[in-house]
Amino acid sequence: MTQVIWIIAAVLVTFTAGYVGYSRYLIRFVELDEEAETPAHKYEDGQEYVPSKKPVLLGHHYSSIAGGAPIVGPITAGAIWGWVPALLWIAIGNPLMGAVHDFVSLSGSLRHEGKSIGYMIGEYVGESGKNMLLWFAFLTIVLVVAVFALVVGIVFNAYPQVVTASLLYIGLALVFGVYLYQFNGPFIPGTVLFVAGVFAAVWVGLQYPLALFAGDYPAGTIVLFGGAGEWVPGAGALGGNTAAWIPFVMVYAAIASALPVWVLLQPRDYLSSFLLYTGVGGATVAIIVGTFLGTSAQPLVIDETIGAFEGFWGVEAAGLAPLFPLLFITIACGTISGFHSLVSSGTTAKQLDKETDARLIGYGGMLGEGLLAAVALSTLAVWGFADPAGGIGAALPNFASGGGLILTSLGVPQTVGAVFMALVLCSFLLTSTDTAVRLGRYMMEEIVGTPAGRTATGLSADPASFARGRYTNPIIQVVPAYLLVVSGQWVVLWQLFGGANQLLAALALLTATVWLANWDDSKQLVSTGVPMAIMVTITILGLSILVFYENLYLNLLQGGAGSLEAMLSSAVQMVIGLVLIVLALALVRLGYRNISNVRRGPETPAAEPGDD
Repeated sequence: MTQVIWIIAAVLVTFTAGYVGYSRYLIRFVELDEEAETPAHKYEDGQEYVPSKKPVLLGHHYSSIAGGAPIVGPITAGAIWGWVPALLWIAIGNPLMGAVHDFVSLSGSLRHEGKSIGYMIGEYVGESGKNMLLWFAFLTIVLVVAVFALVVGIVFNAYPQVVTASLLYIGLALVFGVYLYQFNGPFIPGTVLFVAGVFAAVWVGLQYPLALFAGDYPAGTIVLFGGAGEWVPGAGALGGNTAAWIPFVMVYAAIASALPVWVLLQPRDYLSSFLLYTGVGGATVAIIVGTFLGTSAQPLVIDETIGAFEGFWGVEAAGLAPLFPLLFITIACGTISGFHSLVSSGTTAKQLDKETDARLIGYGGMLGEGLLAAVALSTLAVWGFADPAGGIGAALPNFASGGGLILTSLGVPQTVGAVFMALVLCSFLLTSTDTAVRLGRYMMEEIVGTPAGRTATGLSADPASFARGRYTNPIIQVVPAYLLVVSGQWVVLWQLFGGANQLLAALALLTATVWLANWDDSKQLVSTGVPMAIMVTITILGLSILVFYENLYLNLLQGGAGSLEAMLSSAVQMVIGLVLIVLALALVRLGYRNISNVRRGPETPAAEPGDD
């Protein structure tokens, strides 16, 4: 039987080649200068623009970009179409497309005062293009908040040990921020002390699991409220405990997004990065050790329920979905993700200490997410997946269970390893959720207009101030996100999130291509233009299948929807899908026109890289 180590070996080879070779070329191509003043120094305000040490910022960036999608996507895709197609897209697409996408989004933002990709494209195609992309990004953020909060609720319900550990590490992060920035405590001793505290929180979580309502939990779980929570909105579809955790997560994200980055975001992401590095790196090492030394609880080979290639239409249990283009959208963040462009050109660009740090943080950070996707695919391979059509409800437990099995290679009991891997997943999700809310505020600041380096509280009578305020803008995001989740249509929500996210990646690459063309008309546009064209084609075809085949033909014309509620849901999906397609095509048209004009010879000189 095929050993799982081949999955890890393939990505390590291609990722190493990409970082050593291609990223070195890219850093020269965009002419990053170690001595240049970054937006973090130019607009330093102690709130959003805060120069950060490279390992601290890498921890924030990696924690923010890595969420549930690079785990759910590869597991689901591997189960439907086979592990080989999933592996090839991760191993090849990540260094050539995803890492390039993240790197150029970060580098371009540095050249535009730390502003978002929406602001960048507006500089070249006009105000209408800017507003279209910013509104697209803002609506995507709402979907991201809804999906991530939902997945955290599912994990909290499945593993109540993770709840206690998560609460403790958030508390530790608050103290660590004060220690670093208010008391100027020494960095390395503080790191050792507080990282030890994070791992101690894992042990405490195992001893004192926590739940809001009654359910099937480990012995000794502390249940805070009586009953099963049937009265909680969304309990009918999700269960009382899961549904109750979702508003808690959203309120936490709203509060965390309003705090200065040094209070929680930076220290928490830095501390949690050690947890994440341990989970991803530990599983990678465990696969290598278990394969060569045979120390795993069972041989680390690919389970017989997982085929190498299940055919173009996949397994019948998943509804016979075409590999092209749906495999590429399903895997999503494990290879390329539009959400990353918002992080790169949002929080990360405002904290970069040196321009050359963008290579490790932007390009290298995405490779780290690709390794997470490979680990997720490995957990599927060793554990097996009986229900390929089960979506996130089946994929999340698979990651924890398979990860626990892999960690037995290092002597970790399987039950402890499963809880630890669930905590790793939850750490990714919590950091991504509150970062998303903060990014949503940045989008709105650029839509309504805010001078660089200035923020508003939103506590005035001015509607624009309310829309962009750090205390009030989260309301605009979490309320509709919550309504989307408790409507019971979370399966629909996941599909829309995937389509919007991948289209955003295509538009971010379009933005980078337009920027490079306007910077210097001799710049080659292949590195960003080819991935952009591929992503536009994949996502529009994928959304067209969702709109016209699944919803219009199967659900409405063939009567597959059944109930009136399901028919209305299908109609909403069609409308949103069509809006996404039209918006993307309009932006591509504007970008293509701009590039064509530049290449034919504009009447005005091309802009310098630092010009706005």
